Amino acid sequence: MMHTSSHIRPFVFDSIFALPETDPAKVSTDELSLEIAALKADLALMQRDQETLIAAAKAEAFEAGLAQARAERDTALLAAVDALHASIEILDERMDEIASQVARDGAEVSLAAADLLAGRAIAHDPGLAIDEAIGRVLKQVARGQELLVRVSPALKEEVEGLIATRQAQDRRRLNLQVVCDPNLAPGDAYIEWDQGALALDAGARRQAICAELEALLPCQQ
Repeated sequence: MMHTSSHIRPFVFDSIFALPETDPAKVSTDELSLEIAALKADLALMQRDQETLIAAAKAEAFEAGLAQARAERDTALLAAVDALHASIEILDERMDEIASQVARDGAEVSLAAADLLAGRAIAHDPGLAIDEAIGRVLKQVARGQELLVRVSPALKEEVEGLIATRQAQDRRRLNLQVVCDPNLAPGDAYIEWDQGALALDAGARRQAICAELEALLPCQQ
């Protein structure tokens, strides 16, 4: 068998290509203008995106701040309403206390004034109250009914004079008899007739005043 010698070389799978270097001097002005315009467009787009993001962030922050302000306002408003209700309740209680105190004070003043007026009337004309009481009784009893009028000895003559004046002004005959009673104080009297009697004294007048004012002030004996 015949052997032939030969030179064996490895097979090259990769190919290396050399790119020609671009000479900046050889780049046209139009190409540079296009690249610059593209860069400007990209920059403008990024600026718009940035502005959109900033606006969205501001809007979100504003809404968050507005929501927090509303929540704080609502909380403050509720607190103010609660405080107002509490103040109104306290004011109502104070008004009730003041009204009650005014009523008590007014009743006490009325009672004192009535006592003072009654005392002055008795001191100035002690027989006047007796004469007025006799007049009230005469309107209630039958004509000619005998009345027994008990008075203090110091007022016997004065009461008799008042009865005489009343008789002179009345066409009917008045059957009145005045009797001294040393147990009665000046200004007090006890009028009797067949069907009843009338006591006239300071204690009775005070009880009558208390009866009118008992709704405002408990009667003080």
